[in-house]
Amino acid sequence: MAKKGKKLQDAVKLIDRATLYSVEEAVALAQKTSTVNFDATVEVAFKLGIDTRKNDQQIRGAVVLPHGTGKTQKVLVFAKGEKAKEAEAAGADYVGDSDMVNKIQQGWFDFDVIVATPDMMGEVGKLGRVLGPKGLMPNPKTGTVTFDVTKAIEEIKAGKVEYRAEKAGIIHAPIGKVSFDTQKLVENFLTVFEVVQKAKPAAAKGTYMKSVNVTTTMGPAVKVDASNVTVK
Repeated sequence: MAKKGKKLQDAVKLIDRATLYSVEEAVALAQKTSTVNFDATVEVAFKLGIDTRKNDQQIRGAVVLPHGTGKTQKVLVFAKGEKAKEAEAAGADYVGDSDMVNKIQQGWFDFDVIVATPDMMGEVGKLGRVLGPKGLMPNPKTGTVTFDVTKAIEEIKAGKVEYRAEKAGIIHAPIGKVSFDTQKLVENFLTVFEVVQKAKPAAAKGTYMKSVNVTTTMGPAVKVDASNVTVK
């Protein structure tokens, strides 16, 4: 443990906690200060000035990253008949209906994302207690409850990430891996930044983006100067 602690201490020394960095600088520093011996995930965290207890200040959605996440998502589709065949043809890893409900109820979770056709939500609803806490419940807002299963699967496989404001108004979203070219991470960051910026609720008062940080798995946080981020 001491060795890991030393690595983290050395990494922290490279970051000036009082400085707000440009996106390019923050991403490069996050890559440089990754302390683990595997290809860590790079993440962006937004602290927003919203009150998530109010319905008109909920933020949730999904966006396709231009350069993907560096991880291939396993997709489970709940569909019947022609839609099930369509899902298989589109590259879904698993397709089923009540058989999959039983499997999950017995503790099977070998998937990352669930897509469901609207007519299957009655079945999927039975899994609310187990899927809800894991953030796996399909939702129309993130495009995972749809009859267009081909589009949903293609977007997920291409690098679609979901984002949701937690209780404290914090959103975490992956933007790639440490091994990515810095510019690709920057472009992924800007894509997420733009959708979060546009999602500002009309009812939100005061400063909307209170802080933005770039981090890596178990690495230190690097503060981004959100006021100077320009999106196309």
